[in-house]
Amino acid sequence: MGKGFFITGTDTNAGKTWATVALMRYFKAQGKSVAGMKPVASGCSFQEGKLKNEDALLIQENASLRISYDLINFYAYELAASPHIAGTKNPVNLKKVVAAFNALKELTEIVLVEGAGGWYTPLNERERISDLAKLLGLPVIMVVAIRLGCINHAILTHEAIRYSGIKYAGWMAACTDPKLLNLKENIQTLQSSLDVPLVGVLPYMKVADFNFLGKQLQFPKPY
Repeated sequence: MGKGFFITGTDTNAGKTWATVALMRYFKAQGKSVAGMKPVASGCSFQEGKLKNEDALLIQENASLRISYDLINFYAYELAASPHIAGTKNPVNLKKVVAAFNALKELTEIVLVEGAGGWYTPLNERERISDLAKLLGLPVIMVVAIRLGCINHAILTHEAIRYSGIKYAGWMAACTDPKLLNLKENIQTLQSSLDVPLVGVLPYMKVADFNFLGKQLQFPKPY
């Protein structure tokens, strides 16, 4: 359905947005035109009379061209809860998300789509993030929050992505815990456990330097 990637994570607050923006900077540095989407977001606040999400605004800000917010964040929910709970009055319709994606991919060479929560996060009463990824048909990149428990979470998510049969481009390590012991050993264990490429390691930063983070990425061919 187009060139790009679907960004999922091992959990909520795994570092997906920083990873998405780092990827945007990486591809822009390769001379590509890039846009991003966070089609479903909870915990939004009113800005200029409209619910908006801070992560989606950051993605909008880093696109190669000016893009309407409505194409980037199609479902913005005020309640900070799983989308199937936060969106009971306006449930996610995957066909509408795909239509927005199709419009966006006509504008740029690469579209990065950030999921909500983890791989099996419910979007409505019947469908999950994994279903959206399948419909979009984009290769998946899994973001692993490198913190206590990450090995188990990463392997479970990895196996779920593999089970889906969707193309799987690789994984990224997001160092979210500055106090974590044995950081290097955790990443090494995951490298030996996951049979997809490590796209990059995002070091812990209090304030993101996305140009720096983008330089930490390395894609194997054909990406």
